Amino acid sequence: MNSNVKTVIFWVILVSVAVLLWVVVKTGHGKVDRQLNFSEFLAEVDAGNIKNVNINVNEVKGEFMNGRDAFHTVVPNNYPKLFDVLSEKKVSMTFTDPASVGWVSLIVQYSPFILLIGFWVFMMRQMQSGGNKALSFGKSRARLHSSQQRKVTFKDVAGVEEAKEELEEIIEFLREPQKFQKLGGRIPKGVLLIGSPGTGKTLLARAIAGEANVPFFSISGSDFVEMFVGVGASRVRDLFEQGKKNAPCIVFIDEIDAVGRHRGAGLGGGHDEREQTLNQLLVEMDGFESNEGVILVAATNRPDVLDPALLRPGRFDRRVVVGRPDVGGREAILKVHTKKVPLGDDVDLSVLARGTPGLAGAELANLVNEAALNAARQNRKVAMMVDFEIAKDKILMGAERRSLILTDDEKRTTAYHEAGHAIVAMVAPHADPLHKVSIIPRGMALGITMQLPTDDKHNYSKVFCEDQLAILMGGRIAEEVYLQQLTTGAGNDIERASEMARKMVCEWGMSQLGPMSFGKKDEQIFLGREIAQHRDYSEETAIKIDEEVKRIISNAYSRAEAIIKDHSDSLIRVAQALLERESLDGAEVRILMDNGTLPPMPPSGTPAPTQQVIRPESGSGRRVSLEGGETPATA
Repeated sequence: MNSNVKTVIFWVILVSVAVLLWVVVKTGHGKVDRQLNFSEFLAEVDAGNIKNVNINVNEVKGEFMNGRDAFHTVVPNNYPKLFDVLSEKKVSMTFTDPASVGWVSLIVQYSPFILLIGFWVFMMRQMQSGGNKALSFGKSRARLHSSQQRKVTFKDVAGVEEAKEELEEIIEFLREPQKFQKLGGRIPKGVLLIGSPGTGKTLLARAIAGEANVPFFSISGSDFVEMFVGVGASRVRDLFEQGKKNAPCIVFIDEIDAVGRHRGAGLGGGHDEREQTLNQLLVEMDGFESNEGVILVAATNRPDVLDPALLRPGRFDRRVVVGRPDVGGREAILKVHTKKVPLGDDVDLSVLARGTPGLAGAELANLVNEAALNAARQNRKVAMMVDFEIAKDKILMGAERRSLILTDDEKRTTAYHEAGHAIVAMVAPHADPLHKVSIIPRGMALGITMQLPTDDKHNYSKVFCEDQLAILMGGRIAEEVYLQQLTTGAGNDIERASEMARKMVCEWGMSQLGPMSFGKKDEQIFLGREIAQHRDYSEETAIKIDEEVKRIISNAYSRAEAIIKDHSDSLIRVAQALLERESLDGAEVRILMDNGTLPPMPPSGTPAPTQQVIRPESGSGRRVSLEGGETPATA
């Protein structure tokens, strides 16, 4: 049980006991005093019914002869014969000193109120300094990282060398400011880390905390704004006040787009509370008051939604792009994450790095973890290359769903569908190399064809796009030519082909309409996504766009149909092999196309040989997966 809860329970019990004792004392230990007026009291004394009395100034308490009933009465001050009357009737008399009784009676009388006041003061202090912080909601929730915590240094960060160099310079500013101030330079006030999710922005910030011998405060952008009005601005002020007291220091705000979005945008107007918080942040970073020695480091994966005033020099002086790693960076990241994983002799991290283009640091860390878990499930003491291959396929293509039972007709349809994709992918001259084709259900797909790029790709040519459209059409054509049927399995292929063809016409200028852009995007910054697209062209142009999209897709369909008919024997062999083996890699598909014979399948339970033939040599380009079928729920 929480210590605060125990303390509250203790105080409640203490107050209850005090009130109970007060009631008992007031009622004379449970006896009910009988109220007598003075004449009744004298009559009882004359009748000899009084046993004893206690006299306190003019108040008399006593008992009757039966010893069961008690009474009390008040004696007038001008009745001097009281002692004579009681002595005559031989009534036992005791006297109480008024001075000794005064303080005790006052304490007993007012003790419940004293305890209640003490309980209230205790509760107020608990709410102010306890975990709920009911009276300190305007205080910043930034956490100060201590030197006793486990440190993450730049040695633990790999694959982002340029970003590390920028941040190492910031740390050098803090360690030796006079070195730069001699030449008139000033310390940057803010550094904005920009990059896709999983590229290591937060890890870099933790490395800064481990490397810099200065106080490091960390807070999330969502910690500023809550239910009370003005809380966000108050927390920003308190955050920078803490920073000034500990200057020089570093303040890290993770996911700053939660509080730094463009002002006055969004449906229904801007959010006033969020805008007040942003305004206070702008003032604290570069306003009338200087915050020398307080460096603000922020991270976001949506720099496009940030307010321009936040991004100007003088606030965020530097923007550090944390991109996806190249082949060398991926190998360095894998070395960092495999330090604590015992590896088999056949594990080659350079091969893994070349075979995982486009993966970010978090995805590579997940790959290593999945490989270790798979090795543990197989009761192996080391992680072998086959474990990494299984983990890579799981991340790139999704987890296998072997529990999904397919009929023989569905398996046959999926095999020919995926064989159509694979054959066109192998023949198309400008397409990415084929990595693997499988009819094992993965994710939402009944089968999948995976391609991996051979180089770093940051833009795509028209011939590449045309080859991709032909590959997408290959599955539908194989079903139509060899099975004489059309199924819903090609739904995702057709959707993606239509989207790519429309982008070729409307965005990329890869059509007969020329290098023109059609359709202005309307993006709501507050919502952070496109919700509409304005038509800035006429109805006649819209008809031409539709005709161009149809022409591009029809040409791709004709190309794919010609390739499949020219390699009909190869397609049938690939489909039959898929029905037998369920999965083929690029090298095995090439053997089948060359009319060769595949090696025998290894016995179940033994690791399959690692794939070495078709591998990307370098690069971190976009990977392409072609889903050859979908479950009926999404068909």
